[in-house]
Amino acid sequence: MTLRELHERARKTLDPVVYDYVAGGAGEERVLAANERAFDDYALLPRVLRGSAVRDTAVDLPGAPRTAPVFVAPTAFHRLVHPDGELATARAAAAEGAVLVTGTAATTAVREVVAAAREAAPDPAVWFQLYPHPRGEVTAALVRRAEDAGCTALVLTVDSPVFGRHARDLRNGFTDLPPGYAAENMRDLPGAPPGGLLDIPMSPEAGWAHLAELVRGTALPVLVKGVLHPDDARQAVEHGAAGIIVSNHGGRQSDAVPAAVDCLPALVDAVAGRVPVLLDGGVRRGSDVAVALALGARAVGLGRPVVWGLAAEGEAGVRRVLATLRDEYDHTLALCGGRRNADLTADMVVAKGGAR
Repeated sequence: MTLRELHERARKTLDPVVYDYVAGGAGEERVLAANERAFDDYALLPRVLRGSAVRDTAVDLPGAPRTAPVFVAPTAFHRLVHPDGELATARAAAAEGAVLVTGTAATTAVREVVAAAREAAPDPAVWFQLYPHPRGEVTAALVRRAEDAGCTALVLTVDSPVFGRHARDLRNGFTDLPPGYAAENMRDLPGAPPGGLLDIPMSPEAGWAHLAELVRGTALPVLVKGVLHPDDARQAVEHGAAGIIVSNHGGRQSDAVPAAVDCLPALVDAVAGRVPVLLDGGVRRGSDVAVALALGARAVGLGRPVVWGLAAEGEAGVRRVLATLRDEYDHTLALCGGRRNADLTADMVVAKGGAR
């Protein structure tokens, strides 16, 4: 079953309101479409007579050396699409040797997510995603929970000073979680009502001081997610970021920004090798992974495809998604004459049909 077939099976399986929540984007969903379409504008220019029968696709990420350059990007409310929710996703990611980024909007508490990952593999890598919060004690409490659970890195999402406007959710009246579901990591935080909240706290007043404070307050590496401007990438590194994730939130925030992969080369140049640069948004096939790595990404994240796999087949579906992308990438690397990830270089990416 291909990833597109898994997507279609998930669409038929899910309540249409839940499907629209996951599938939808901000505004007219132009950026949502652009993230995938941008990869179609790139082609790979292979090298020949320099390959290997066995490729080494291992990647060294902050706090998490892994066997392939693909990670599970943070996505919300997995229990809405499958009863096992984040537990199934955690077991699948660990079994496939991929980093899982869980976070503030998970419907399973981070300690349970990490425990599930450890059931599937002895050395799982779980990162915890959070947003800049105007109250330092709330951020500190979330960080302590992630540290105590055994997370190996933090991911600060910085592209969400306010919620994006989703026409599908407004049309469907999806303004709160159904009874029995909650953002479990928000339970019993300072100033928060018991039971958790759907409206994850975001702060339009957040500044670079929030990042610096977060870095000072933890021994875990902190990656900054949602960066599109080169100057912001430089600022993030200067304020202590251990990595940059180039992302437009899967097209769910602003509908007026570029596709994530189109921003990647400028941010790689801005960072100049000081920290790893990762990417999420629009990756749907192994050749997309290869394009991103050739343009300078250390690894790429999968969001919606993981949710579609979970909805269609539970834990097995998530494993299928990750294994498919890993195998397709390895195959593409071989066709490009590569032995390892670093053999993919920017000169091997060209415009397709004069698109650029």
